[in-house]
Amino acid sequence: MIVRTIKTGLPDSAPLGLAKTSPFLSLARRDVCAYFGRVPPPANKQLIEQLSRSQIYQDYEQAFSRSTGLPLKLRTTEVWQMVHQGTKYENPFCALLSKHSRSCAACLQVQQKIVESTGAAPKSVTCFAGMCDTAVPVKAGEKLVGYLQTGQVFLKKPTKREFARTARQLVEWGMKVNLKQLEEAYFHTRVLTPKQYDSMISLLNIFGQHLSFVCHQIFVEPQRAEPTAVTRARQFIQDHQADDLSLTDVAKAVNTSTFYFCKLFKRATGLNFTEYLSQVRVEKAKSMLPNPNIRISEIAFEIGFQSLTHFNRVFKRITGQSPTSYRKKLPKFQSV
Repeated sequence: MIVRTIKTGLPDSAPLGLAKTSPFLSLARRDVCAYFGRVPPPANKQLIEQLSRSQIYQDYEQAFSRSTGLPLKLRTTEVWQMVHQGTKYENPFCALLSKHSRSCAACLQVQQKIVESTGAAPKSVTCFAGMCDTAVPVKAGEKLVGYLQTGQVFLKKPTKREFARTARQLVEWGMKVNLKQLEEAYFHTRVLTPKQYDSMISLLNIFGQHLSFVCHQIFVEPQRAEPTAVTRARQFIQDHQADDLSLTDVAKAVNTSTFYFCKLFKRATGLNFTEYLSQVRVEKAKSMLPNPNIRISEIAFEIGFQSLTHFNRVFKRITGQSPTSYRKKLPKFQSV
């Protein structure tokens, strides 16, 4: 049985003058700012990335989206941007809204409510536009490491009146939208009955349980086999990534010779020390780039790079794009 938590952005009777003073908007924008600089624990993030690349997940995601017409995302337990943004099966209505900062804030608050409410069972929330999103927990043992999330779907046929209320809310938020285009996208949103949706989520929950078992195989067991020196080195690098860190520094911190540690670390991680440190620093940079108040040069020096040129070169090598291009593709949020 699927337990559903229903939350909406504003009461139906909200006055028209709430565009700049809505407590809902203040809360949503506060939540967005709270996310800047926050990333999931490295182990969880790496695990979700590894699962996302696995053949079993990719096959299931493709089959799920083709059969339902809905997006599916394996995501971490924390999120600072819209889960389905830019995906092949993203709802066109949601895609239009993602171009505007205030609707982004509303969508992020929905993601926050999912995180706050999800326990052992799947949970659903409904956004201000009346669309449902659901998260199915994925665990490694007893530890929650991520969610399978789908949605952007109506559980009843939308009406003209409901669209008018949604459009009015967007106008109140100061959004300049093409109402004809917005209406067309709104009424082309997939509609499922609650029974159909619950059945679909039940199947998704079964897959989530299977992924939890896979988590144990690809993460928990290998972790036990990893040399203690490598585990300690990972933590030391994470804690001192902003310092002028050298291979010798890390080898000394874990009480091994530089020569022995170099070979041990490469064998355990598949990366040499410099490559691994660069990966850690770039991940930190990616968590800071959504904040428009921090210059890229400030990010570069804060995470341990000695020059902006070096940072740009490393970032592009790892992500395939420059920090500036990466930032431009992120949702644009207004300062509070």
